[in-house]
Amino acid sequence: MTVTDSATTRTLAEAIWPVRSEISGPRAVILATVGVGLLWLSGKLYIPVEPVPFTMQTFVVLTIGLAYGMRLGVATVVCYLVMGAIGLPVFAGTWSEGGGFAHLYGPTAGYLIGFAIAAWGCGVLAERGWDRSLPSAAAAMLIGNIVIYACGVAWLAMLSDLSFAIEKGLLPFLLWDAVKIALGAVTLPLAWHLLGRRSR
Repeated sequence: MTVTDSATTRTLAEAIWPVRSEISGPRAVILATVGVGLLWLSGKLYIPVEPVPFTMQTFVVLTIGLAYGMRLGVATVVCYLVMGAIGLPVFAGTWSEGGGFAHLYGPTAGYLIGFAIAAWGCGVLAERGWDRSLPSAAAAMLIGNIVIYACGVAWLAMLSDLSFAIEKGLLPFLLWDAVKIALGAVTLPLAWHLLGRRSR
């Protein structure tokens, strides 16, 4: 499968678990629940650096977008954000921390909103086959990561100043996120390859 600009292709989730009208609702709920669970776990395995901690959440967000596609990917991330906003401790922090609406206007708010936008963008790219090869999967994850950075750093700059936002909210994460992009760029095409071999 080559990357196309117009044709819509199956997502990885659809290839593994095809959509059928009689189970489309429960299927979406189950996949969204799995995605929210992964986002929750990835936020609890963190390195506590201020004002933005190191986590695996960007990897999970971008992978969800690429694996689930635009609609389900965004819905999953939005469900996660809503759960955190109403007080459930799903955001980064200890197991009992990370809940409350304050997180949606605190230092990490821009990154959280960027999660939803990045999931949408990666979902659109996945539906055009960008998750099928290592170079295009890496490009999709890089684009999604840039979106998260742009939203996060812009919001942090509004709360402080641009130099602080770049110093604390961007530069420390570049190497860490490069590793996550590389991991995702390998994982998604490998999943497609294994799926293709299994269906032969």
